[in-house]
Amino acid sequence: MRISELARRTGLSAHTLRFYEKQGLVSHRSRSESGYRDYDETDLRRVEFVRAARNVGFSLEDIATLLSIRVDKNSHSCEEVAGITRRKLAEVEARLRELRSMKKTLGILLDSCCGGPESAVHCSIMEALEHGQLSGPMSEPAGPVHRRANASVRQA
Repeated sequence: MRISELARRTGLSAHTLRFYEKQGLVSHRSRSESGYRDYDETDLRRVEFVRAARNVGFSLEDIATLLSIRVDKNSHSCEEVAGITRRKLAEVEARLRELRSMKKTLGILLDSCCGGPESAVHCSIMEALEHGQLSGPMSEPAGPVHRRANASVRQA
């Protein structure tokens, strides 16, 4: 099958398939006389494996390791695969903590802003960003803050 057919069957673009090929994750068995890449069902299954691994967040390096285990399962253990998976899970958990912190900060910023049609000259969100008041846990932006919905303006 040609790359367009492989792309259709896997839901990946031909560009992505070529990228994976350059990264050594996917290869083609041969080329046609006219120079087109030819793929077979084994290649299709390998691409589906790569796609599934990417969909759960494994890095290209992790996928290369998993592919090497896949072709020689007898020489590897579940412990190796579980270790790679544990590391990925730890990365995801760390990222979730970062995202929760970002969500909290964004909520605080929005709560501190009037969000009205006024000029942004005294916008508390802009002031917090301009004064770098967002590093670390943020209880409330410092300085003058325009509150939402008829709340009064506070001074630091």
